[in-house]
Amino acid sequence: MARSAEQARQIDSLATAPPPPDSPFAAYGLPEFAGLPPQTAPPEPRPILELEDEEYEDELDALSDWVDDFLVRVYGAEVTTAAPWCEQWQEHADVVAWLHALWLAYQQHKDTEAGLSGLFVWHRDFLTHAMATVRAAGGPLSACMTDPDRPAHRLLPGPRPSNRTTTATEEHEDHEETGEPIQADG
Repeated sequence: MARSAEQARQIDSLATAPPPPDSPFAAYGLPEFAGLPPQTAPPEPRPILELEDEEYEDELDALSDWVDDFLVRVYGAEVTTAAPWCEQWQEHADVVAWLHALWLAYQQHKDTEAGLSGLFVWHRDFLTHAMATVRAAGGPLSACMTDPDRPAHRLLPGPRPSNRTTTATEEHEDHEETGEPIQADG
């Protein structure tokens, strides 16, 4: 009978809400320890092309520092027609996106939580692929510098919107001008 009563008390204590955070016992079963400030999660990274204005400029400045001071210095290799580069790479939106993703992966994989093989994984899974894509002979920088003694920069035009997108945009603009409702197809 005494055991049953003790088990009932234990079940009741487990079913009750945890003690308030200022309790000296708050740390039991919780990830933070009593007396230490609660750990806040780092901000969730966002793709650089989703950022705007000052937030974009700040992120681009930090990315540029990493690319110029580390990435190109260590992994830049020779500039050739097979591996072009552009001193104005920040003006190539696709290159900015690739290098930003590479930088985020670098930050994650150099962290101690990534373990001793973290940077190897970054080299194998991220660096090689990103640099091969960005610096491909037919890639986004192919119209730019292919000889370090002749700096060049040219943005190549991208593909135009599909006919479906163009037609839908024109129809929407026509309806806005006339004030007619847009009819759904189907």
